[in-house]
Amino acid sequence: MYECIEVVGKGSLNGSVVAGGAKNAALPLLMATLLTDEPVTLSNVPALEDITHVRQLLEALGSQMDLHRIGLDGGAVTIQTKELSRHSASHSLIKALRASFWILGPLLARCGEAQVSLPGGDIIGARPVDIHLEALTAMGANIELKHGVVFATAPHGLRPAHITFRYPSVGATHQILMVAARISGTTIIEGAAREPEIESMAELLSRMGAHIEGAGTSRILISGTPHLSGTSLDLIGDRIEAGTYLCAGVATRGKVTVNGVRPAHVGKLLDIFSEMGCEIERGNNSITVDAQHDLRGVSVTTGPFPELATDLQAPLLAALCTVEGESSVEETVYEARFRHVAELWRLGAHIELSDRCARIIGTPRLSGAAVEGHDIRAAASLVVAGLAAEGSTFISEPHHLRRGYERLEEKIAALGGTICNRIADAEDLMFSGC
Repeated sequence: MYECIEVVGKGSLNGSVVAGGAKNAALPLLMATLLTDEPVTLSNVPALEDITHVRQLLEALGSQMDLHRIGLDGGAVTIQTKELSRHSASHSLIKALRASFWILGPLLARCGEAQVSLPGGDIIGARPVDIHLEALTAMGANIELKHGVVFATAPHGLRPAHITFRYPSVGATHQILMVAARISGTTIIEGAAREPEIESMAELLSRMGAHIEGAGTSRILISGTPHLSGTSLDLIGDRIEAGTYLCAGVATRGKVTVNGVRPAHVGKLLDIFSEMGCEIERGNNSITVDAQHDLRGVSVTTGPFPELATDLQAPLLAALCTVEGESSVEETVYEARFRHVAELWRLGAHIELSDRCARIIGTPRLSGAAVEGHDIRAAASLVVAGLAAEGSTFISEPHHLRRGYERLEEKIAALGGTICNRIADAEDLMFSGC
């Protein structure tokens, strides 16, 4: 017996859903609350396993939590860390989520020392942390790596610096923003990540008392202060969740509206949909994609914002499997992010892999099968493909979906789709239904 998600393909998705708060904004913002001993309230916090993990990490460090309607629309959490009970984060606290490594910066900035295990999480590529460590060294930190643990100290205090990233790392940009916000003087980041989540971090730190210019561009100036205050902030909508539901609408040739997300935040995705032949409506805080037309294949490449997000590569690739003609997807961010392709083959998709490029020959008919979701976005791609396939698709390891998609079953149902949890024997999978 084991748990799986059953997806039933039975027609086009139509209707509207609301995107939850952005997971990739919430994770670093929760960590940034360690920079002050005053309460910080974050609203529109999604109820996801990754959020729970970071909350548990903060509580282990001494944070006090006050949850307000967490898990509901507009859910909020107030965090206050009057004193840190420790300045270390062990492997057991870090291994489940790579983003937990970002705790290094706030601990170092507040305590003057930190011990953080190297990260675990999804196996989708090397994702080295050397960019983080080089930048912290430039700010006066002494860094040692022993037995898989980063030991960071600042015996003479941290200092502002002029830092140039050789790659626009989102995690490193978050780290240096948090550290610089708590240091007197001006730090400059060249080659910074431009993602909307970076802008959210800058807004929170500005409300806490730092002065930040250029967030959302490749050059950010941070004038910090050692006495950051408490504040509050509403999270932006989750652009990856929104993009996934839009991909599902495209795959099933429906018309889907996602509310609660800014069109500019999904980067090049809407341009790609337009090139495919979809009709796009952009609202102030909503996106509608009408795919009730003949669609054509496209060639796309992932990249740092505003290019196609690597987190949307898998859902989009799944949608392209249903589009007549030839498409291609080049993955330039993570070298191991095509693990979902082997599972899409099981559904009847025609995909050829060569290094970091997938060549897709669209097929008019996918068929349901038992598949495995290897990570959050790979599992999401199987939901997209399963909704467009004939029969039922059974996705094992559904915990990945709970890490990134709040109330997935409810939202798919609102669009007319069918998806449900199952407890089943492997031999029974092909003979059961929701």
